[in-house]
Amino acid sequence: MKVRTRFAPSPTGLLHIGGARTALFNYLFAKHHGGEFVLRIEDTDKARSTQEAVQVILDGLDWLDLKADEAPVFQSSREARHVEVAMALLAQGKAYRCYCTPEELAQMRETAMAEKRPPRYDGRWRDRDPSEAPAGVKPAIRLKAPREGEVVLNDLVQGEVRVKNAEMDDMIILRSDGTPTYLHAVVVDDHDMAITHVIRGDDHLTNTFRQIQIYDAMGWETPAFAHIPLIHGADGAKLSKRHGAVSILEFREQGFLPEALCNYLLRLGWGHGDAEFLGRDEQIALFTLEGVGRAASRMDYAKLTHLNGMWLRQAEDARLRDDVVERLAKADITVGTAAMQRILALMPGLKERAKTLEELSNSSAFLAREIPLPFEPKAEALLSLEAREMLARLAGLLEGTDFTAEAIDAALRAFAEAEGRKLGQVAQPLRAALTGSTMSPGIDATLIALGKAEALARIRAVAA
Repeated sequence: MKVRTRFAPSPTGLLHIGGARTALFNYLFAKHHGGEFVLRIEDTDKARSTQEAVQVILDGLDWLDLKADEAPVFQSSREARHVEVAMALLAQGKAYRCYCTPEELAQMRETAMAEKRPPRYDGRWRDRDPSEAPAGVKPAIRLKAPREGEVVLNDLVQGEVRVKNAEMDDMIILRSDGTPTYLHAVVVDDHDMAITHVIRGDDHLTNTFRQIQIYDAMGWETPAFAHIPLIHGADGAKLSKRHGAVSILEFREQGFLPEALCNYLLRLGWGHGDAEFLGRDEQIALFTLEGVGRAASRMDYAKLTHLNGMWLRQAEDARLRDDVVERLAKADITVGTAAMQRILALMPGLKERAKTLEELSNSSAFLAREIPLPFEPKAEALLSLEAREMLARLAGLLEGTDFTAEAIDAALRAFAEAEGRKLGQVAQPLRAALTGSTMSPGIDATLIALGKAEALARIRAVAA
């Protein structure tokens, strides 16, 4: 049996962090077993589903490098098949037409609540003769669910869970307008797509018992189920905007690397010893559902940011340069060929200090700016009249200096000694003049990245 998993989001909003983790777990489980990972867009909610939301899902999965092995399946395109199965159940006597009006169903709910019972359909059309149907009422089709016994689910994460059939009513599988319900469509699609393992959030757990009844009624083999706990905020409450970024593309905009986010999401509710920093190949090799915990996970943005910094330091300089250039362009900072070369040259030092691509972009901006530079208040405070006069003298020395790390270091030390200053008293005003800030990689590396002509032009602009 080939393992096949699926990620089945509804395109009614953004791709959230919980959905991304579900997709990741499905992907890793399939690949760990040499199987296939597929994508199904569950767009049966026609009023709320949008093409824009579909594109957000596709873009998010592409950014996370969670590529499906087949073209996406759109649930709405399979409506005729969902109806076909419902009619087959009807023909076999395993489903029936229900002629209840909305008013009758509302009264049923009110009565149950008044009597402090769970609101359930009372089965009044289960064995009733259709000839008694009221005129002008279009029927829904309900599954004739078993009344005795229980449904036993051996969940691969939650363990054994049992629900008595008496606690469930006869679910609608086809609405009175002829459209299939979500719970019915999912079962038909998972069966037809040969899904072997359904890995999803534990908020779907109660749905599973109803869906198993459809599998049993059709005589279909039930897939294995694994219901993973949800992700909460650090305070234990349901994750929301007030906790921080929730949408996957928000994390991208804020400067997180996709491999860092996947690494973090994997460790959010799954563990393998002390393993923390895991690339995709290692994730595939190690991932099993036995490592998934049963308790809800808590989102820790500080930990994610720290992990992102680790991934930044591992990333290729040219890749980071390209991302920085794109971000600077969005900030209306033109990056020419010379600036691109400077950013690439200084990237080893820049990425050591950054924790996100946004920080990296901000710290790289000075390399692309033109004279006169904008100065941060702390940097401007370093550029006193005395400091500017000192920089004018330093420019003369640097003009005759080879722009190598060793030569620059020797020249700055000699200059500081000749001026009767500590090296920092020279380097800090120099850094302010070169960058407009008080923070940068080593001053020698910064000078080299700028190049002699640009560095001297910036120093003399300040000195003047």
